Amino acid sequence: MSTLVSRTATGTRSLKSRLKPSQLSEAPRFSDHALLIVVIGLSLFGAVMIASASMALAAADFGGPFFFVSRQLIFLALGGVVGVFLFRLPLAVWEKYGPHMIIIALVALALVLIPGIGKEVNGSRRWIDLGLFTVQVSEAVKLLIIVYLAGYLVRRGHLVQNTFGGFIRPLVLMGVVSALLLLEPDFGASVVILGTALLMLFVAGVRFSQFAALIAVISAIAGVLIAFSPYRMRRFASFLDPFSDPFNTGFQLTQSLIAIGSGGVSGVGFGASVQKLHYLPEAHTDFLFAVMGEELGLIGVVCLIGAYAFIVFRCFQLSSVAARVNLRFASHVALGIGIWIGLQSFINIGVNMGVLPTKGITLPLMSYGGSSVVVFAATFALLLRVEWEVRNAARGSSDQVRASGSSSAMRGRSLV
Repeated sequence: MSTLVSRTATGTRSLKSRLKPSQLSEAPRFSDHALLIVVIGLSLFGAVMIASASMALAAADFGGPFFFVSRQLIFLALGGVVGVFLFRLPLAVWEKYGPHMIIIALVALALVLIPGIGKEVNGSRRWIDLGLFTVQVSEAVKLLIIVYLAGYLVRRGHLVQNTFGGFIRPLVLMGVVSALLLLEPDFGASVVILGTALLMLFVAGVRFSQFAALIAVISAIAGVLIAFSPYRMRRFASFLDPFSDPFNTGFQLTQSLIAIGSGGVSGVGFGASVQKLHYLPEAHTDFLFAVMGEELGLIGVVCLIGAYAFIVFRCFQLSSVAARVNLRFASHVALGIGIWIGLQSFINIGVNMGVLPTKGITLPLMSYGGSSVVVFAATFALLLRVEWEVRNAARGSSDQVRASGSSSAMRGRSLV
């Protein structure tokens, strides 16, 4: 026995000597390299496309062709720092403080509406001016809603599945958030938040009859909001027939369709877009996809959609694995992030292609915007933390199974 113990200790020491110091550390490490590469690649590719789409506007109005892309790169660096910090936060911290975060989000949404605090741009009051930069609160609210709802589904999941009150209670909060967003107005953000919340609740096991009834009510409310708002009605009419008024209400959509149609299969070449030369409004933000379609063609569009599809698939895969190892909060968070990225990407691309009515919503990881960049950095840091904790939990389960099997085998040999 003493010989066996001595050999075991010697083997352990030799194993430790062969391991690198980083392998002996308990600090979390990025492990999902494919997801990380796709996210960073999309962010950098977005910066390149912003440079191409914004040069004419930046040179004419801001004194230099690289005004927007230089700011985007600064925000990407800031987002990277934020992401590294948040990656080290355990999911238990997010779960514990989710309700506090949503209260802060509601207060911030209310502050946006106060003149002197909220900054108005193009008729919308969506930003809080902090001097050096502005913060678009609705971008952060999207992530905080997912975190809050994931925690609620862990605490009250059985009520959501079995009672109407448990299902409707979080939706009252979603209604308050949507009302504040509509007052800005930010119809696109409210659609994304409500859509994400509803799909998270549906996957959590809410009764289909309740879910269908709520969808009908929300659709009716959306129809009323469109019908009784001249601004939204004009947008909806231009969506149905943009070429009926191509130089006024349908101008943005017609220019987007011209850009995408001009790209063909392989595009006109990077940097050679014509529509970005003061024809297509918001070419570096909401309509960046149209410029990319013109310059890189169908091939570029398919590659971009494939990248988003991979991110969404990976989120759903992580959610499934987390559920199997009983990490319910992690499962709901990964599911919510996947729904959010997929839904917002679909809406932005659909708007650019004329499939959906025009609304101000960015292309995730691609469009220009400091708030969007930092929030998505935080989002994917949280997602990578989910992957790290799920992987460790799955590995621990496998080790327990192997240990249990080894113990059973040893007991069997001792009995023989």
